[in-house]
Amino acid sequence: MVSDYRITGATGEWEVVIGLEVHAQVTSNAKLFSGASTTFGAEPNTQVSLVDAAMPGMLPVPNRECIRQAVRTGMAIEAKINNWSRFDRKNYFYADLPQGYQISQLYHPLVGEGEITVLLDDKDEASARTIGVERIHLEQDAGKLMHDQHPTMSYVDLNRSGVALMEIVSKPDMCSPAEAGAYLRKLRAILRYVGSCDGNMEEGSMRADVNVSVRKPGPITSENPLGTRTETKNVNSVRFVMAVIEHEARRQVEVIEGGGAIVQETRLYDPDKNVTRTLRSKEDAHDYRYFPDPDLLPLELDEAFLADCRASLPELPDAKRKRFENLDIGAYNASILTAEVETARWFDQLLEEGADPVAASNWVAGELFGALNRLGKTIVDSPVGPKQAAELLALIADKTLSGSLAKQVFEIMLDTGQDAGAVVEERGLKQTSDTGAIDAEIDNILAANAEKVQQYKDGKEALFGFFVGQTMKAMAGKANPGVVNERLRSKLG
Repeated sequence: MVSDYRITGATGEWEVVIGLEVHAQVTSNAKLFSGASTTFGAEPNTQVSLVDAAMPGMLPVPNRECIRQAVRTGMAIEAKINNWSRFDRKNYFYADLPQGYQISQLYHPLVGEGEITVLLDDKDEASARTIGVERIHLEQDAGKLMHDQHPTMSYVDLNRSGVALMEIVSKPDMCSPAEAGAYLRKLRAILRYVGSCDGNMEEGSMRADVNVSVRKPGPITSENPLGTRTETKNVNSVRFVMAVIEHEARRQVEVIEGGGAIVQETRLYDPDKNVTRTLRSKEDAHDYRYFPDPDLLPLELDEAFLADCRASLPELPDAKRKRFENLDIGAYNASILTAEVETARWFDQLLEEGADPVAASNWVAGELFGALNRLGKTIVDSPVGPKQAAELLALIADKTLSGSLAKQVFEIMLDTGQDAGAVVEERGLKQTSDTGAIDAEIDNILAANAEKVQQYKDGKEALFGFFVGQTMKAMAGKANPGVVNERLRSKLG
């Protein structure tokens, strides 16, 4: 375990050991064991079946689509798919868990070991780190307690009860907040490419439990073992996960150096104060009295099902990034164009319309992203689509539009939704290479700036840019810059 990241305490440097347990809501129209809807934002308790409410005599029936999505996710991270797996009951009491137990998988998960490779620097392949994934298992979510509906009572909303979750458990292979952030972003991207989870952390459909411990640097030995870890539950953003690690590691170092001991416990994160607080002592597996669920047969996957899952996988982020890099658009542009599946698909459509890859990638990463950020929009609701963008880029490539005119046309397209060609024709924004018109404007500018002309001829060559700017201004930006440069150099000698 090697990392440049260290916490410096009174007794020297400390190493941080990090593992993440990510709960990802499976993309499915129905819950894991019932036909109730999973639509987000419905009125409380309007999406609850008799199974979800744990009515007597109700039996769970596994949702094939949820199993399929979990298997596809495992395949995407090259994990071992277990042809035989089993559901277990995890017994505990909570007010929003009507059964008094959660159906999960402990001893025989659906997906075994896999790995995820992350880049700590988008421009440098040498920064790649491989993070091990221990398992992916399926389980049902609990409901939700609502504490703001009544002054003295808490209400229970069971809409989320029974929703299918994939719990994706990493190995303790991360050693810094940056690594954990990169891992979580990459995992989210994979889930969204596969389509097995929407990755919306704000809505709670993806959240992380953050396991942190500290130890002195060096090999793991009996004298210097792994430290006691804490688990901070339900952290719902990459930024907060990184903040939890930073705070919790420093807290643990202070406790140990102060003569205390770290207690294995579950904690909660307060983002307003950037602190973690004790929630409860950490339970072990035996506390939950796990046993095989008697109402559910083991899952046995045949080869036809597995072949169908594999065939349904799309081009994944790493493969797409390498394909884009092979178009000579550069590692950085390839990385940002594949970070979100919608962006990658949008760019692929732009290429299908015939756009030059290099020019297109620079334009998307610069002009388009800048405009969308300014407008508070995503590429999904961009006012300019790939076909329109391809037309705009073609007009730039054939010199119909200069760079400045293209910016004007693009702004009009954003406002009106018009195609680039229509904007150019209606507004008369076509670039001109008419040497007669350009010469006439240059002659006027040189005559009006005789003193600067002499200064240029005396060696002040920086003034050339002044003459170019004045000419372009006089022609309302419509002159071909190449022709302007050529005619100016000719006339200035």
